[in-house]
Amino acid sequence: MDLKEKIDMIGRLYLGLEQIEECAEFSVLIPEVRTNFVYASKESTTPEDVLAVDGRISVVDGFPKAIGKIKFGASGYMAHLLLEIRKKYPEIRSIIDFANNPDIADFLKTYCKEKGWDFSVVDRSREPENLKDAEGEAISWMVEEAIRAAGGKMPRVFYETGAVGKEPVSILVGKDPIEVAKQMCELARSYHEPGQRTR
Repeated sequence: MDLKEKIDMIGRLYLGLEQIEECAEFSVLIPEVRTNFVYASKESTTPEDVLAVDGRISVVDGFPKAIGKIKFGASGYMAHLLLEIRKKYPEIRSIIDFANNPDIADFLKTYCKEKGWDFSVVDRSREPENLKDAEGEAISWMVEEAIRAAGGKMPRVFYETGAVGKEPVSILVGKDPIEVAKQMCELARSYHEPGQRTR
């Protein structure tokens, strides 16, 4: 990866993160494990090629807040998930995770339908027993299951039902972190609308 691409990537993730940090409504969608927001280089093959928020995104004074700097190699799980998605859909270069519960799940089904977005649910109880301890293979299975459940296409949003000892999270995917942040904030504001949800 050349310096020009690194500079462009850092700038784009920084601008996306700025949008997220200004979106108070996103605070209620940050999971217990906290949120990460990742962006892969064009030729990414390992987590070291993926830019992420070191320490993840938490909540400070009612607003989302990055705990550390953005840097390459700062994410494990989300970087692996993005790399796995990119094996089938290389145009997808950025993803963000957010909370899931029955209320959010109901909202997402309706919201994605209204937006015309492909959407799917990955049932972790269907995960083959032999993959439960192999994170890489389990992630590969999850991506394939998300695509299968969306009728053979990569969904814009999917969520996993929680496996034992794992918090269920939702994922929003896109080509660029600025686009992902914009869509994430729109989703959060819609979830937060008066009369739409009370949490």
